[in-house]
Amino acid sequence: MKSLTQLIGVALALLPLTGITQTENSAPSEPELLNRIVAVVNDDIITSSELDHEMVSISAELQKKDTQLPPRAILEKQVLERLIVKQLQLQLAETSGIRIDDTALNSKLQELASANGVTLTQFRDVLERDGYDYAGFREDLRQELAINQLRRQMVGSRLNVSDQEVDNLLANLEASGQGDAQYHLAHILIAVPEAASSEQIQAAEQRAGQVLASLAAGADFSRTAIAESDGQTALDGGDIGWRSLGQMPTLFVEPLKSLRPGDVSELIRSPSGFHIIKLVEQRGGERYVVKQTRVRHILLKPDALHSDEETSIRLQQLEQRIRGGEDFAALAKANSQDTLSAAKGGDLGWVNPGDLVPVFEETMDKLQPGELSQAFESQFGWHILEVMERRDYDSTEEYKRSRARQLIRSRKSDEQLLLWLRRLRDESYVEYRLDT
Repeated sequence: MKSLTQLIGVALALLPLTGITQTENSAPSEPELLNRIVAVVNDDIITSSELDHEMVSISAELQKKDTQLPPRAILEKQVLERLIVKQLQLQLAETSGIRIDDTALNSKLQELASANGVTLTQFRDVLERDGYDYAGFREDLRQELAINQLRRQMVGSRLNVSDQEVDNLLANLEASGQGDAQYHLAHILIAVPEAASSEQIQAAEQRAGQVLASLAAGADFSRTAIAESDGQTALDGGDIGWRSLGQMPTLFVEPLKSLRPGDVSELIRSPSGFHIIKLVEQRGGERYVVKQTRVRHILLKPDALHSDEETSIRLQQLEQRIRGGEDFAALAKANSQDTLSAAKGGDLGWVNPGDLVPVFEETMDKLQPGELSQAFESQFGWHILEVMERRDYDSTEEYKRSRARQLIRSRKSDEQLLLWLRRLRDESYVEYRLDT
């Protein structure tokens, strides 16, 4: 079994907005202080105990990454802001009718346990044995799933990527000679409110200039991001991971061209505020070659007149006729209930890894070209298949188009999510009581 540290690491990666709650060994001496209100968010509140739990979780994650912690007051402010934004999203999810039932929740928990090579029971036992609240973790996960669903509804479902946008991106990348380049970026945002006054803009620009000056003087970018950034990745040290030019916001592309690994940009203005980016690393691209298989099959489905067993026997009879010399294509046309492939003699064409259901692909992969399988069952019915030929196929162009579409969508999603969260925050009633 993997260690608790590994389990918690995966859990925290899955739950970027929350932490696992650890139970206390002893009751606090002043319980009323644990329950004092530190923020009012519309009709809800955030308590100091919630803030403290999140502080413990975030601090542990930052220490695990060897990131120096900022002063407690600064970290506390960042963590509280994250809790506020989370609370606003949960409120909207509830009013939008988003509910994560126990079936969906348990499925996600099983997926998390499987990713760690343990059963769900073992996962729970390990957490509880080491003092972690499994019930609290379940609710954290339920909330995160609700937030993700809300974001898909409010942002993701409204994004469209046209073929022309894909063509334009690929053409621009090719012209710049950076079609396969990827960049590891870190980011600091000094935000301005929507419809900000000139005084607010000037104050934000002055603050951003001070941050930039401290970076130029040698301040650590990660620690500065934690302390100063208003971006969603602030508590990750501003790390936004690897991006291609097509994936990152358009306004970052030109400044990035003049940066070398380790360099920090000048201030970049956008409707959201003032940005500073750091190029951490850069890497090139490669060709994408896949092993393709050309395969044909015959499918029979059980129905009201033919039981599962009878269907299996019928298919085995067809298998024996093929092995006896009858033409596969002719039998497929006459018998297969996969109507699209039946018209082509059962031919599914060239397929890539992952195109077919697992049991079909596993059976196919065990055969050499020219070999016929025995009858086997999938979720669609009973099959026999024949591997016709195999080839190594350079799918670089298809991969580039697919990747370009994903990158454009991701870029649009990042931009729209930031604007949507800022608007949600600005339009809500938030009262800070942290210092009271």
